[in-house]
Amino acid sequence: MIRRGWPALALALGLWMGPAMAQDVLEKRVFEGGAYQTRGGATIGNLRIGYQTMGRLNAEGTNAILICHFFSGNSHAFGRLSANGPAGYWDAIIGPGKPIDTDRYFVVSADTLVNVNVPDSATVTTGPASINPDTGRPYALTFPVVSMRDFVESQKRLLDSLGVKRLAMVAGPSNGGLQSIEWAAAYPGFIERVMPVIAADIDAWMQGWLDVWEAPIRLDPNWAEGNYYGQGREAPLRGLAEAWKIVTLHARDRLWAKQYDRGVPEGQDPARRIGDRFAIERWLDDAAAARARTSDANSFLYMVRANQLFLNEYPSFAAALSGGPARWLVVSAPTDRVFLAEGVREMVETLKGTGKQVETAELAGPLGHLNGVAAMAPVGDRIRAFLAQ
Repeated sequence: MIRRGWPALALALGLWMGPAMAQDVLEKRVFEGGAYQTRGGATIGNLRIGYQTMGRLNAEGTNAILICHFFSGNSHAFGRLSANGPAGYWDAIIGPGKPIDTDRYFVVSADTLVNVNVPDSATVTTGPASINPDTGRPYALTFPVVSMRDFVESQKRLLDSLGVKRLAMVAGPSNGGLQSIEWAAAYPGFIERVMPVIAADIDAWMQGWLDVWEAPIRLDPNWAEGNYYGQGREAPLRGLAEAWKIVTLHARDRLWAKQYDRGVPEGQDPARRIGDRFAIERWLDDAAAARARTSDANSFLYMVRANQLFLNEYPSFAAALSGGPARWLVVSAPTDRVFLAEGVREMVETLKGTGKQVETAELAGPLGHLNGVAAMAPVGDRIRAFLAQ
């Protein structure tokens, strides 16, 4: 398959990695999971998620590593999906001879349910934009609510189908880090190591931020209570673009924004005309509009809800992880404006309080939260050592 969504995302985020080389070209596969009952008790008729792998599973099925993706990402964490396409977002640390060495490990990464990139033909997911077999029309908001635990359960079905008996590690950035933690709570005996990156507990403050992320979608008249699919209807692209604008700025740091300080695009004069734009506003508008064209508004809402339902089946974070895997490497970015340093510290203290062996590593750079997606190479040696333990 030709990968279209990730280049658009990479350009929007300023992470384009240059021309591809004809190595590590991987096949994107589709897992057909059959009927699936959600944790909320509803039934999805045909669960489908895309995935990619690198490396070989050993005879015991114990050398697998699962990589979970961030909120706006998909399974393209490593390798290339076409000879001229970009590398995956964690390609710097995953591959032959790299810190997550695919000469030793069988690495799997999968699209989540309700993936926001559903317009991209290289993303395979089941969600509100999927066709309901009972009606022949998209589910829209009749699609059942899914939680982070549902992401885990769909991935567990995939791993079972591949013959995986144990995970040497589960890891991922942001939403992927949350999935890693949810995995540790759900299947403690199945996992040896956990590496959440730029992630911490979802408390009420973060639930509120997630509501702010999605609010512009609901205010767009074209959203029409989710019923915008079909001929003659317009998708709520304006509201979706405004939602992505909030996410894009929230995921970056002041150091990144300095390049736009006092900047004004040619022909603009904000000091004289209220409708004119500053350079940072123009960049955010353009990046968000590009992202809106490659994503689905309803799926954005469902992804927000899944994040808000992080560890919702447990009375507390400590209770969820009391019996989880012992070895943890928590990777954070001190300038992260999404998962603040104090929240990461609280999570580490809680993990240690439940008897976990916790190591920490920090990411430097001007990208804030996005350092955990685009700037992982400097902690490569820490990851290699962690896997060697």
